Amino acid sequence: MSKLPILMYHNICQSDSDRSKLTVSVQNLERQFQYLIDKGYKTFHFGELATMDKIPKKSIVLTFDDVTENQLIYAVPLLEKFKLKASFFIPFQYIGKTDLWNNGTGEAAQKIMTIEQLKQLPSEIVELGYHSYKHDRYQSLNLSEIQDDFLKCEEEIKNHSLNVYPALAYPYGNYPKESKEKAGFKGLLRENKIKFGLKIGNRPNRFPFKDVYEIKRIDIKGLDSFMVFRLKIKFGKLKLF
Repeated sequence: MSKLPILMYHNICQSDSDRSKLTVSVQNLERQFQYLIDKGYKTFHFGELATMDKIPKKSIVLTFDDVTENQLIYAVPLLEKFKLKASFFIPFQYIGKTDLWNNGTGEAAQKIMTIEQLKQLPSEIVELGYHSYKHDRYQSLNLSEIQDDFLKCEEEIKNHSLNVYPALAYPYGNYPKESKEKAGFKGLLRENKIKFGLKIGNRPNRFPFKDVYEIKRIDIKGLDSFMVFRLKIKFGKLKLF
């Protein structure tokens, strides 16, 4: 089995002074991407992992939640520059709007990409995935509500002819934890042909995955130092930070 870190990003900002918990500066993102290249890491889409039994020793997956417009402006050009692949996860209700689940209004609001912008993303670089319809916590919903959320996602995909791979990043990394509810939730994932489900976990995975619906991601924060970034890739989140 091989180690596979999966990094989780959210917003990207232009100035280092504007970075925050969920916002990485474009300067730091470029430095992080350069590090991956310098160390010989190879990136993969989930659609590729689904066909693989083994991966190269230095493999990594880059993921971006919420398809914010700042990712299009700052992250996509860097992905293209370094020839890195990434998966972008869509909260379908908010396409062309703002991050209203964060009370995103006024100057603090983050714009979400439009249908046209999503379709213009380079498919060889960016793989689209699911981030639910309403960006609700799955643990707070019953199975009927979760199924309705899936159906609304599929309706958006069909109506706009989007090419979305069936990998799902759970909003807030949240999903039912109790055994009965968890079993029902995973049953719904299978029924809806979801191939991978991503939580947080903050540890590298072993590949092949032990449980395709409990894949761990490592939260890359805007306030992380470069040393912390390097340590997270190797070990995940440590108690020291």
